[in-house]
Amino acid sequence: MSRNSALDLPDEDDLPSAPAEPSPPDAAARSIVLVGMPGAGKTAIGKRLAARLGLPFRDADAEIEIAAGMPITEIFARYGEPHFRDGERRVITRLLAGPPLVLATGGGAFADSATRAAIKASGAVTLWLRCSLPTLLRRVAGREHRPMFLNADPAEVLQRLMAARHPFYAEADVIVTCTDESPEVTTHRVQDTLAATVPPRRLPVGLGERTYDVVVGPGLLARAGGLIGPVLPARRVVVVTDSAVAPLHLPALRAGLEAAGIAILAEIAVPPGEASKDFSRLQEVLEGMLGAGVDRRTAVVALGGGVVGDLAGFAAAVAMRGLPFVQVPTTLLAQVDSSVGGKTGVNLKAGKNLAGAFHQPRIVLADTDTLATLPLRELRAGYAEVAKHGLLHGPLWDWCETHGAAAVAGETGALTHAVLESCRLKASVVAADEREESAEGGRALLNLGHTFGHAVEAEARFDGTVLHGEAVAIGLGLAASLSARLGHCSQEWPSRVIAHLTTVGLPARIADLPRRFTIEALMGRMSKDKKNRDGRMRFVLMRGAGDCFTSSDVPAEAVTALLRDEGALG
Repeated sequence: MSRNSALDLPDEDDLPSAPAEPSPPDAAARSIVLVGMPGAGKTAIGKRLAARLGLPFRDADAEIEIAAGMPITEIFARYGEPHFRDGERRVITRLLAGPPLVLATGGGAFADSATRAAIKASGAVTLWLRCSLPTLLRRVAGREHRPMFLNADPAEVLQRLMAARHPFYAEADVIVTCTDESPEVTTHRVQDTLAATVPPRRLPVGLGERTYDVVVGPGLLARAGGLIGPVLPARRVVVVTDSAVAPLHLPALRAGLEAAGIAILAEIAVPPGEASKDFSRLQEVLEGMLGAGVDRRTAVVALGGGVVGDLAGFAAAVAMRGLPFVQVPTTLLAQVDSSVGGKTGVNLKAGKNLAGAFHQPRIVLADTDTLATLPLRELRAGYAEVAKHGLLHGPLWDWCETHGAAAVAGETGALTHAVLESCRLKASVVAADEREESAEGGRALLNLGHTFGHAVEAEARFDGTVLHGEAVAIGLGLAASLSARLGHCSQEWPSRVIAHLTTVGLPARIADLPRRFTIEALMGRMSKDKKNRDGRMRFVLMRGAGDCFTSSDVPAEAVTALLRDEGALG
């Protein structure tokens, strides 16, 4: 078969070479790929942008015609679209394998799954020039001779193509809405948007075929559809949130999903607070989901804090024996801890999270912009989990002691670092011991402070007087003190831990709480903790920052004495 008929583009040595272009001044620059509908201005904007950035410009359609030795219209007429898309992908892959450039693609290129994957794999920045239908109609006027418009209404053709392609364009890294302004003005906006865009960070949770990414960064709600869409089996979801989060963040999530053609079958809001994590609320969520017509390809999206994530995740785990699940955490506690790892569940009268399932999400979107809406108390409570990760990690504890106050004060850089490093630690632990089955250490280490903390929470009847993070902070102080009493760490270590927690405004001792607890009640709660083995209480203890271990060899009388000395009633 001839080169033209096969569009056999890997034989690049036989192709005419393009004129040499000057190298960009920044050798570390990434290629920029413009995607969008016919008439979006990809070539006009691309040429101007390339000139501004000092990068070469290429038009994928022009390169294809050079490679094939015939116009694109003839390629379509002779060989059909699948043949064309194969050649298009080869040309684009070849161009992006070279030095950085600005590349304008044909309207259908990014809608092709293989081409889209190749562009993403190249590391290029993708930019969607999004235009309204009226704008596109004005721009394509006079192009009725193009094959797509022959004997057809341009408005109907464009509407059909927009419905088919926009969900895939939404996966672009950057989106710029174009109007009837001049190309120069649009190019200036594109350049400014590229300069201001903070690319999100992706942290993989390695679980073989069930591996998923934790995506951390600002502005993720607005891009949720493009980020979630590639990992969903179908473009339909049910959103579970709470009545406090919904007014703040549901509109942005809704718009982000709709931009990618993801249908929301139902939006289910539960009351905020730990009290919503019970079987009666679980049943309400399940009934709402099933009443909306979900099937096994419908995903459940949890928008909110740890309570919503645990509840929605458990609902996803048991509805129809398992639905796809997506975490969109909006609190610091959920972003650094509960949204990662697949633990879901509800509380029982006997204790916290005693009914649940391991059900891993398909993706976690931690939009750091949502943290700006948190009340100070919630921000502090979430920070307790960051401190826990610091104690497990070592170097992160040093960072906590230096920068923790800035994180609790809402400083963006400090909060982003706290989320990233906490998720990095938790992802590695979960990948190594997903179901907490390691004989010693492993995922159980993530329960540092939680044996005490869960007992305090449960005894407070989950009424909001003690938040989960506040209970964890008390648990961290108690775990450090117990470790010192048992001779595992220095006698000065508990004071250091407690001092830091107190500095950032967290309670660190039982006596710091606004209510009293009895030793008998707390010991009773801890005896029913789900982490216990062979009827023996199991604690995570410390030798120092970065040196923690699990132990069932803890005398009950040592725990009782500690609780008494720390303020529990005897």
